[in-house]
Amino acid sequence: MRKRFVVARFAGPDELLTAVQTLRGRGYRKLDTYSPFPIHGIADALEAEDARLPWLVFLCGAAGALLGYGLQYYVSVIAYPLNVGGRPLHSWPSFIPVTFETTVLLAAFGAVVGMFAMNGLPRPHHPVFGVNGFDRATTDAFYVQLDSDDPAYAEPATAEALREIGALEVVEVVA
Repeated sequence: MRKRFVVARFAGPDELLTAVQTLRGRGYRKLDTYSPFPIHGIADALEAEDARLPWLVFLCGAAGALLGYGLQYYVSVIAYPLNVGGRPLHSWPSFIPVTFETTVLLAAFGAVVGMFAMNGLPRPHHPVFGVNGFDRATTDAFYVQLDSDDPAYAEPATAEALREIGALEVVEVVA
């Protein structure tokens, strides 16, 4: 089945923010916006909070700490124990720098890979790029996109609702 969505263009950032707030109030949940600059309050209006990335970074950091410490413990105590001057084989203070570095390394890798994966990147083409005039979203146009798999989406009613709240142009896209 082909993906369908509606894209509407608005006159400015205030109109776009008002449109998103109105659409959220009418029950639409699967929204996305495109604008040439960040709009204060749009993330709150979209309720675009995702708590998966911080957890992924934490888990990757914890795995890095366990891996770094575990490798040093294995090498120093189990695989190749050396008694140098009567010092203990398991000297945890000397393991801290490497443990810290592996924690930071794997947490950073987790953040970068997780961000790319959760944002669906790299994505060289999105069907919304085919909308006539959408290239203006990087200079002076403000767009909102509503997905057809939204529970409140209805074929003619959604486009009409966008026109009612001030959309200058409404385009239906089939991807």
